Amino acid sequence: MADFKRREVRALGQPKTVYVSGSGPAVVIMAEMPGISPHVARFARWVRDAGFTVYMPSLFGRDGAVQSADEGAAVFRRTCISTDFRALGGGLASPVTEWLRALARIALDECGGVGVGAIGMCFTGNFALSMMLDEATIASVLCQPSLPLDNPAGIEISAEEISTIRKRLDRENLDVLAYRFEGDRFCRAERFATYRQALGNHFVERVLPDSAAKQDVPPFFEKHVRSPHSVVTVHLIDEQGQPTIAARDEIIAFLRGRLTKK
Repeated sequence: MADFKRREVRALGQPKTVYVSGSGPAVVIMAEMPGISPHVARFARWVRDAGFTVYMPSLFGRDGAVQSADEGAAVFRRTCISTDFRALGGGLASPVTEWLRALARIALDECGGVGVGAIGMCFTGNFALSMMLDEATIASVLCQPSLPLDNPAGIEISAEEISTIRKRLDRENLDVLAYRFEGDRFCRAERFATYRQALGNHFVERVLPDSAAKQDVPPFFEKHVRSPHSVVTVHLIDEQGQPTIAARDEIIAFLRGRLTKK
């Protein structure tokens, strides 16, 4: 991760490590469980190289590492009981999303432009939607949003908050992109149906066939995930013509269309 600048960013009185790289409009990329892996960093580089400044906060795990199955499981357990996150129950956003909204405001001040993009994955998937409660974030991408873990149809946001976001989407003619694999055990069709009902035509969903997922995966995913899951990271097949590459390219085009408007 030598090509990212490691910064301590203080927002709302709380310091967190954020990896920053690139130039152009800001995009906040939030890692999947169990942390900022080489696969997550690779995706961040693709976004950076497309003409954006990437802000990648360290929210859990060991940055830059391919973690073992046991180490990743330990990160998962610690995160589930952390006061920053709300892994179970649904109906409320994780407290850390307030800090992430403040990060988006800082990124907008530093980079300028019309707004900030936000991409969440797995544990952080819905964070990108919650960030739209703040006017700084104008382009949100939800990759396999997996919380709450105990309710396949639940979403990690309150009814009042998602209603506020829906009104904003209507008012500003904004869309939210969302991705999942068809057989994903952690982000199932029921959850996308709930988003669809709440956000209407502004919820632009993509469901990839399980056959599009890479089979050779790191130890944590091999032992604990066991289904196609990570659309633009671990399960992405880096070959032209692959559905996962098409998803990556669509996300970049979406960001470019929203963040580079005059």
